[in-house]
Amino acid sequence: MVAGASGLVGGFLIQALIDAPEYARIFALTRRPLGREHPKLANRIVMFQRMAEQLKGLAANDAYCCLGTTRADAGSDDAVRDVDVDTVLLFAQSARAAGATRFVVVSSVGANANSKRPYLRHKAEMEEAVTGLGFVSVDILQPSLLLGPRKQTRPLELVGTILAPLINPMLTGKREMYRAISAQTVAKAMLGASRRGGRGVYRYTYAAIRQLSELKPAQAIPTQTVKKTPA
Repeated sequence: MVAGASGLVGGFLIQALIDAPEYARIFALTRRPLGREHPKLANRIVMFQRMAEQLKGLAANDAYCCLGTTRADAGSDDAVRDVDVDTVLLFAQSARAAGATRFVVVSSVGANANSKRPYLRHKAEMEEAVTGLGFVSVDILQPSLLLGPRKQTRPLELVGTILAPLINPMLTGKREMYRAISAQTVAKAMLGASRRGGRGVYRYTYAAIRQLSELKPAQAIPTQTVKKTPA
């Protein structure tokens, strides 16, 4: 099951899952038709507030969540929280009800319940919520600025994209996690997290995300490159 399939990371994720030999069926949950077809892909149009009811009877092994928004798009901090926390949690609960044992979600570098930035507090709240739902594995990717072609141009992200090749090499050591990263790499890393097959709660930043993105079926990633939090 995939939520957020129409977004920047979600679009790349759908293609990665289509190409993955270990998946026979992909359920993409969207508010509007996705606009792409493939024999492995089933696009379910849902109202996220009624997701549990609309997805009754659906069975899934893994769930991938790329849902997210910004204040500029949503209009207020409360509207951002509605997407980044409440809707993600609804999807996670629906996935768990469908039998999914692994949940892979995109969060943000710097997610912190005590942050002064509502966005980072929301991400931390979401992370805590999904880890308490009983999944065997929860993989949380925490990228910084995402690079890739967007449907809408955001001025600050455009500036970041232009400057990333200059700034990334300067971010070393503990600051490496703040390097900009391509959305396609993050999408491939989400698939890699499932392929890694760990049990428990894991959080990944820049270096680990890049390593995950290179994993092929039945490969493993060194445990020292990821941060595990007891479930």
